[in-house]
Amino acid sequence: MPESPASPPTAPKTGATAALVLADGTVFRGRGIGAEGAAVGELCFNTSITGYQEILTDPSYAGQVICFTFPHIGNVGANDEDREAASPAARGLVIRADITEPANWRASAHLDAWLRGQNLVGIAGVDTRRLTRRIRDSGAPHVTVAHRADGRFDIEALRAQAAAWPGLEGMDLAKEVSCTQTYGWDQTQWTLGEGYGTQEAPQRHVVAVDFGAKRNILRCLAAAGCKVTVVPASSSAEDILRHNPDGVFLSNGPGDPAATGAYAVPAIRTLLEKDLPVFGICLGHQILALALGAKTAKMHLGHRGANHPVKDLETGKVEITCQNHGFEVLRGSLPAGVTETHSSLFDGSVEGLRVEGKPVFSVQYHPEASPGPQDSHYLFDRFVKMIDEGRS
Repeated sequence: MPESPASPPTAPKTGATAALVLADGTVFRGRGIGAEGAAVGELCFNTSITGYQEILTDPSYAGQVICFTFPHIGNVGANDEDREAASPAARGLVIRADITEPANWRASAHLDAWLRGQNLVGIAGVDTRRLTRRIRDSGAPHVTVAHRADGRFDIEALRAQAAAWPGLEGMDLAKEVSCTQTYGWDQTQWTLGEGYGTQEAPQRHVVAVDFGAKRNILRCLAAAGCKVTVVPASSSAEDILRHNPDGVFLSNGPGDPAATGAYAVPAIRTLLEKDLPVFGICLGHQILALALGAKTAKMHLGHRGANHPVKDLETGKVEITCQNHGFEVLRGSLPAGVTETHSSLFDGSVEGLRVEGKPVFSVQYHPEASPGPQDSHYLFDRFVKMIDEGRS
């Protein structure tokens, strides 16, 4: 139960050194992990059993506290190769068991030490099944996660912080995680015994609009034979076209697509007039849909995990996909000439689009699979095939 706002912060007799406080006053106590401090955000759950470091550094998680449903987090430790951005975008984490000792040859640090180094606040010892059911039934709550070694918390102040947080609807977070300057990318995917490679003979030039791009997406583009030029989320069509690209990639990212679309949609509409091949994923998929005249909306739960079945409506095949999004494209808003290509077998939501008569397509999920299955890697080949056909 929440403590009285008039009471001074007190340390519970349970020895808890962390608290997760929901905006409605519900309190979960546990053991602090990572950095001391407090963080506010939207609480979501992720069902992946691998890839916790990739998840925590995925820019699409900006503004969110992640509840991991898999109980054994930390068993592969942490390293500098598995991060998807220079610094974590997530605001905090919630786990069931204490962090597992690393037991993997690639580990260079204990996860708890890595969390402290990244200034990430977390809590362990929480009944994550109960918490996940709460999110499933009532939607993603606003929370404050706090860690203090002395266990002294002003619960009412933490609740007030969570209640005052504005939420993701209407929030443009792409600008917070996007690059601020244009740069080139030539690193390719990781292979056992060799690490990451370098694309030294690119055959195509792709401009990637960085709404919060994961590094492995850029690696997949480079591995597909592309010279990749990454530009900030706020880039205009003129900024993009001056690089003379063979194709344009619209990256993943966090926040409300309608808010980011305020500046991104005009740029994309101009690009669509040029008949350039365009490939969007996640937030890029949603913003592309907005540019085409469709609408988006906040989902009750969102999709976050590496086991989401998606059906290709044109081939009948089912892909197991990695996903991380809290907004969706509304099927009923799709205009004429825009075809739904993929559908979620979990809830029937739109998972892919293509524009009839144009080399333009997008998917809601993450085909770069970091973490996750590799069923959807073919989409990068589809993109470069469109580029090659457009140049022939």
